[in-house]
Amino acid sequence: MLIKFNQLNELPIKKILGPPAQQILHLAYDSRLVKDFSLFFSMKGYTHDGHQYIEDALSQGAVAVFGSSLPLLQDLSVKHPLCTFILVDNVRETMAKFARTYYSSADEKIKTVGITGTNGKTTVAAYVRSLLTLLGMPSGSIGTTGIWSSKEKLSYKKSTPTTPESIDLQSMFQDLVSLGDEAVAMEVSSIALDQNRVDDIKFDVAIHTNLSEEHLEYHKTFAHYMECKLRLFKQAKQAVINVDDEGMGERLASTFTGPRITYSLSSNNHADLRAVNIEFSEYGSKFTLLYAGSTFSIDVPVYGEYNISNVLSAIGAALLFGFGIEEIVKVLRHLESPEGRFQIIKGPDSQKIILDYAHTPVALTRLLEEVKKLPHNRLIVMIAGIGIRDFAKMPKMAQVIENKADEIVVTVDHPGDHDPRVIVEQVMSGFRKPRAAEIHPTLTRKQGVIKALSLGHSNDIILLTSGCINGAQMVKGEAIPHSDEKIIETFYKSKKRGTVTRRVSAKKILLTRAELLPLAGRKNG
Repeated sequence: MLIKFNQLNELPIKKILGPPAQQILHLAYDSRLVKDFSLFFSMKGYTHDGHQYIEDALSQGAVAVFGSSLPLLQDLSVKHPLCTFILVDNVRETMAKFARTYYSSADEKIKTVGITGTNGKTTVAAYVRSLLTLLGMPSGSIGTTGIWSSKEKLSYKKSTPTTPESIDLQSMFQDLVSLGDEAVAMEVSSIALDQNRVDDIKFDVAIHTNLSEEHLEYHKTFAHYMECKLRLFKQAKQAVINVDDEGMGERLASTFTGPRITYSLSSNNHADLRAVNIEFSEYGSKFTLLYAGSTFSIDVPVYGEYNISNVLSAIGAALLFGFGIEEIVKVLRHLESPEGRFQIIKGPDSQKIILDYAHTPVALTRLLEEVKKLPHNRLIVMIAGIGIRDFAKMPKMAQVIENKADEIVVTVDHPGDHDPRVIVEQVMSGFRKPRAAEIHPTLTRKQGVIKALSLGHSNDIILLTSGCINGAQMVKGEAIPHSDEKIIETFYKSKKRGTVTRRVSAKKILLTRAELLPLAGRKNG
């Protein structure tokens, strides 16, 4: 596509150096992904400044660059007179605007549902995708568990764990439209909103799930965290709001001026959608749905009160898209859940392995309450410190779980650039009795899963929690393939065959007591 930069009046361009037009075939913000005839956005990230990689991008075939440093762009323009260098104040903001132009506003060709909240975004995105598709509006989803069309999971290299960068989003919208999808439900994180990834997208529906402390390693203050989430509703035509959330939910209910649906699990609430008389079994949940003066008996294959709340949010979105409550109720029994969210795997001797990547204290608390409602003998829980998240949250995970399980395995998720021992130390500091015999620290998620499984006996529940996402562990910038499900399958296959597999020594799987004592006794520097 021939791009005439001097005619892009919608972009906040301050200066153009070099040829005013270029043939652009690719967009890139990572110099390693640049191809011939690429336009490179040298944006400043959380840990890296893209301006450092402009020369790499040019050597890979970039013919145009957006940047915010005039001296640098002037020098590069002299060295590379055939390339175009465009000066702007904010490269991220410009990238979002340019991506919409380049992809012909692909977001306007598909119905968009943006979901924000501390917990539940992944589950709600899956429920919305499933429900709308069941109702005849084929829908995809974008978020933590990957990119899905209405029919299957699509192959994409994710740019970020939750909400992709603006370039990738517009490309994904275009691909979903080409596959015949009419809507897309996407997780919209507070960081994505702060980093302009969804700028200029006018969401058809925005959903609020809940709000609790999270991502303070990035936002620094809770006030900034909430302010970023509120931005989504300034970009939304309609809203679905959880009024059980006393902070942000109540605020949105009183300030959002467009069409809206409120929901609640309280029978005394004035919400539009309410779920009461909730009952659980090993096969799902039953509840009474109250809406517009009518009562409906609902059977749905989901677990936990918090997931009933998530179901209500999906129903709210469907109502705002014009579907009738009777047709919605008819298909709820076929609702599909996301990968790794209260996912039950049957083990030998009536054991149940539950995968739920709850990674905040609030989510873990809610999860424990629901898991304990299932019949079981003992409860074994694995928790993790996430190296790429807020370190201050890690001790709180230990405080939530202490004395709530028969065995506790502590492990590491996505260590990033940190020493796993430092992460384990931070989690262990939250226990009042870190030397208790039922607490088992490990140094990798794989080791943690294996340890948790090895502790299981007949009729036990083994709950594997925390934030393993995208089928990989992030270690020093590298995505190392990882699958809890494959580890579980291999473990039980070996056990079933009765073979004595080569065991990793206890010292490698577990931190020894000698190593544990100093960890429990000092604070993280």
